[in-house]
Amino acid sequence: MYKNLAATAVAACCFLCAPHSAISQTTDPAKDQPLKVGFLYVAPLGDAGWVRQHEAGRQAVAAALGAQVQTTYVENVAEGPDAERVIRDLARQGHKLIFTPSFGYMEPTLKVAQEFPDVKFESITGYKTAPNVAVANARYYEGRYLAGVAAGRMTRSKLAGYVAGFPIPEVLQGINAFTLGMRSVNPQAQVKVLWLGEWFNPPRERDAAMTLFNQGVDVIAFHTGSTAVMAAAQERGKLAVAYHSDMRKVAPDAQIVAVTHQWGSYYTARTQAVLDGRWKSGNVWGGVKDGMIRVGDFGSKVPKAVQAEVLQRQQDIAAGKLHPFAAKADVLDNEGKLAIAKGKTLSDADILSMNWLVAGVQGKVSH
Repeated sequence: MYKNLAATAVAACCFLCAPHSAISQTTDPAKDQPLKVGFLYVAPLGDAGWVRQHEAGRQAVAAALGAQVQTTYVENVAEGPDAERVIRDLARQGHKLIFTPSFGYMEPTLKVAQEFPDVKFESITGYKTAPNVAVANARYYEGRYLAGVAAGRMTRSKLAGYVAGFPIPEVLQGINAFTLGMRSVNPQAQVKVLWLGEWFNPPRERDAAMTLFNQGVDVIAFHTGSTAVMAAAQERGKLAVAYHSDMRKVAPDAQIVAVTHQWGSYYTARTQAVLDGRWKSGNVWGGVKDGMIRVGDFGSKVPKAVQAEVLQRQQDIAAGKLHPFAAKADVLDNEGKLAIAKGKTLSDADILSMNWLVAGVQGKVSH
C-alpha cells in the first residue's frame, strides 16, 4: 500500500504569445513544486523496530523541511524483484530522492539508479555506490557492545541468547561486540545464537526466543525486525535487549536496555543537500559519536550502578577512548583461531568484512 501519496497537479503554462523578455523572467513551475522523497520499508510499519526508526527519520524530514518536501513511504516491500518494482515506480512518479533502508535493497537500487540518472538514491546498510547512489550505515556494533555490558551484569545463568536474521558482517559484528561486552564484565559468559534466515517473521522470532529460554538463557538479544523476542521475554519472565527502538511498551519488565538507531538528522541533511543542489554520492558509517546509535531506555530492574557504567562506556566510545574491537589480550574466534592480536584494533575494513564468531559464542557462521 502506498501511504501519504498526494497527487500534485502542475498547471500548464503557455508562453507562445509572450515576448522573449517575459519568458526569461518567468519561474519554471517545476522548481516551485516540493521535492518528492520516497522511502521503502522492508516490513510492515509497527510501533517499534527497524521500520519504525526509519519512519521516525521520514517524519523528521517532513517536520524540518515542511512545504519544501513531499514524502512518501511504501511498507512491507520484500527484498528482490518486489523492491526493484517499487523503487522504479517511485522514480517514475517523480521522486527525486529515494531512501532504501535494507541490505537486500542494494542491488535493486543500483539497477534502477542506472535507469534514472537524475534521481538520487540512498542505500542504507548497502556498500556499493554509484554517481547517483550513496550508502550509509550505522556502527550498530558500538551499541551492541554496550548492551553486552548491561547483559553481563544482569545475567544469572551466564548464558545469553541471540536471535539473528542472516550471517552477514553487520550481524556478526553485533554478535561479537555483544559477546565481548558481556565478557568484559562477566568473563565466563556465553552467547547462544539461533539463525532464522529472514529478517521479519514474528512467529518464528518468538519460537526461536522460546527455544533459547528452554535451553537456559536468561537474557536475550536479537537482530530481526519485530518486537516478538521482547514479547517472549516478557511472557517468560526473562530479560531482553531491545533493538532499533525503545520497546518498554511491549516488554516493560523484560527490557534492560535499548540500542536505538537515530536516522532523522542524516535523512534531513541529505534531503537538504538535494534541495540545495549539493548532494554527492558518498559513504557514511556513523556511530555513537555521530548520534546515529544510542544506548539507554533502561528497564526498572537495572541497578543505577549498572546504568552509570553503561553510560560511561558510551561516553568513552564517543570520545574515542574505547573501541569494542580493541584487544587488551589476544582475542580468539570460537574455533580457537587468533582473531585480534593483543594490542591491536580491527580496522574498518576488517570489521566490514567480518566472517567469524568470537570465543564465547555458541554457533556457526551459517544458517
